[in-house]
Amino acid sequence: MVGKQGRVTGKIGPGLVGEVMIPVRGGVEAFYAHPSVPDEEFQAGSIVIVVEYFPPRTVYVARALI
Repeated sequence: MVGKQGRVTGKIGPGLVGEVMIPVRGGVEAFYAHPSVPDEEFQAGSIVIVVEYFPPRTVYVARALI
């Protein structure tokens, strides 16, 4: 899971639990998302990369360098 890219579908930011869609197991699944840097924000549509994964459905993300 760490290192996978996903697309933000619900705003991620301080005090918010956002949502990100990540391709896994031949499909795309939704995960609860938090910023890896506490003050960072990601708007819907942003591309992010998973830096930490806490099963079953929580990830910490950073901005992807595309």
